[in-house]
Amino acid sequence: MSVRVLIAEDVSMLREALVALLELESDLEVVAAVGRGDAIVPTALRARPDVAVIDISLPGIDGLSAAKELHRQLPHCRTIMMTGMGRSGTLRRALDAKVAGFLLKDSDPHRLAQAIRAVAAGQRAIDPELALSAWDVQDTPLTRRELEVLRLAAQGAEAGEIAGRLYLTKGTVRNYLTSIVTKLNARNRVDAVRIAEQAGWIP
Repeated sequence: MSVRVLIAEDVSMLREALVALLELESDLEVVAAVGRGDAIVPTALRARPDVAVIDISLPGIDGLSAAKELHRQLPHCRTIMMTGMGRSGTLRRALDAKVAGFLLKDSDPHRLAQAIRAVAAGQRAIDPELALSAWDVQDTPLTRRELEVLRLAAQGAEAGEIAGRLYLTKGTVRNYLTSIVTKLNARNRVDAVRIAEQAGWIP
């Protein structure tokens, strides 16, 4: 019996290449292919795949959010995330979203087919280099306090509000924000938030 697969990838050429690659495998059947994150769950509810292969960066909603909702609505469907960024913080977020597989896009093409078979059988399939670094405490250059400040800044809080919530002075908060931007080699506070979110250091 074939493993039913859904592909979610926004770059049409890559999506078609993945479909063509998997259709060469006699035991795998691509039952749907979508280009947007918000199309994953409704398509999966119709196509009933066993495994969903999801790009982490998708329009509509991101791949991790879609994977989490897919697990809620179709728990038998296992998910594999594909990403071009090998950040261990992103892997931890994926594991929190009940993702069963995590592969880099530059992995050997045959590894994807192997990963699909593995997760369909109830196993995990995670890039070994990412697995080794997943719990590295040096993952972020920011201190716990800097992460708290950046998390509030990401929610739209200004320096005065952050100071009040963390029992700091406004000047101390500004110093933290300056340090954060410097450590992350960011252009500004907004860029620092983007970098930290992509790395999985803040939600």
